[in-house]
Amino acid sequence: MADDDFRRWWGDYHVASRTRGNKILRHPIAGDLTLDWDALSCAGDPEQQLVVWTAEPGTPSHDALRLLASWTATADRSAANR
Repeated sequence: MADDDFRRWWGDYHVASRTRGNKILRHPIAGDLTLDWDALSCAGDPEQQLVVWTAEPGTPSHDALRLLASWTATADRSAANR
């Protein structure tokens, strides 16, 4: 609130709502992941959002996500066979 522009934008409701972007996340095993995200709002309840994270195909981040997904698939199969 100390910033004059922010205070004016907030008062006029001109603060942008981001619905997409990218972020670097650090996974303890997979390392740094550069991911794109999209936030999808529910028309009936705009307070609810579904956020989808993706990685560009062919990138190290994409390969790391596939590796992490394979671990989950292996664990799911092991649990189903018990």
